[in-house]
Amino acid sequence: MDLKTYQAFTRTTAIFPADRTLEYLALGLASEAGEVAGVVKKWIRDGTPDDALTEKLRAEMGDVCWYLSELCTAAGLDLGEVFAANMAKLQDRKARGVITGGGDNR
Repeated sequence: MDLKTYQAFTRTTAIFPADRTLEYLALGLASEAGEVAGVVKKWIRDGTPDDALTEKLRAEMGDVCWYLSELCTAAGLDLGEVFAANMAKLQDRKARGVITGGGDNR
């Protein structure tokens, strides 16, 4: 799937208060990231995950993607460009040997 298609699609499913868009989306993203963390906690606790837990992780990660996409839209950012910029930043850090630990610009 291409990110432009995904970002356009998420726009068609977005229903939230227009006067608090950024706050709503940022809190939603944090909430869904917390749900991902909860699934990972269960994964660690239980050892090898079953199919249901793996599917729950997939679903929660999808929700994270939705909020990220909508937050990009609200901020006037292209989701693909955000991904590309992050990739370039990480490639630069790796090339300079600062991808681990404190890195830079953190």
